[in-house]
Amino acid sequence: YQRRVHGINAEYMGALLVVTYSPTQMSGTTKVLEPTEDDIRKLLACKVHLGTKTVVKPMDRYVHARRADGIHVLDLHMTWQKLMLAARVIVAVENPADVCAISARPYGQRAVLKFSQYTGCQYIAGRFTPGALTNQIQEKFMQPRLLIITDPRTDHQAITESSYVNVPVIAFCDTDSPLTFVDLAIPCNNRGQKAIGMLYWMLTREVLRMRGSIARALPWEIKVDLFLYRDPEEILKKEEETAANQIEYTTYDKNTYDKPVDTGAAGTSWGEDQGNWGAENTWGAE
Repeated sequence: YQRRVHGINAEYMGALLVVTYSPTQMSGTTKVLEPTEDDIRKLLACKVHLGTKTVVKPMDRYVHARRADGIHVLDLHMTWQKLMLAARVIVAVENPADVCAISARPYGQRAVLKFSQYTGCQYIAGRFTPGALTNQIQEKFMQPRLLIITDPRTDHQAITESSYVNVPVIAFCDTDSPLTFVDLAIPCNNRGQKAIGMLYWMLTREVLRMRGSIARALPWEIKVDLFLYRDPEEILKKEEETAANQIEYTTYDKNTYDKPVDTGAAGTSWGEDQGNWGAENTWGAE
């Protein structure tokens, strides 16, 4: 078994999967996989291209420039290439359930949940239980053929165990992320809640397009808002504001609604009418 930092060459379970990548070529050498202007605007709006002030040596090739405040700017051209390559790797796995998306960071938990919902893969949101890939006695033991990692630094336990069982790893990597045991690194901002949601949304869309589930010419009907992180406190606050803006119904007050009705002159006429009815004896005369 052989690992590569910027490509995958995996042989397991009698099947051979070889995916090669060249930085000088565009993904697929076809214009179909080229990003549109709207895609680039979405990536810029979510600040996918903004890294950190620290750069590790393997990630230096993905850095385009450095701002005056020390923040490194990633090359969106390389980000898009690696994103398309990751989608091709995911589609190459015959059984979608053999793919597992992992995110211990709260900003990516909702994204991996939606990614697994639309692609049919497994997901682990929250703490990764040690031994999930190596301990067969464990209740949550699994044998995936491909891992998708949100943050190599936070999800280091899953990456370490993947090296023991020869499982390829696709990871969203920032400028300071370690690339040990990472087979396919997607350079991006993996700390922003909007950036992570946008990347998972684009990856999901591209996987479904390559599978033929959705048409490439038409926009995807699923909005990116479903992949974005939502703060439970903000949701509760909005619900309280919505409830306060609704019409407030007053409670039933017996003293207010059970007051006697003042009929005035009409009440006297009713009594007189009742007396006249009793005075009539015409029926008996018949």
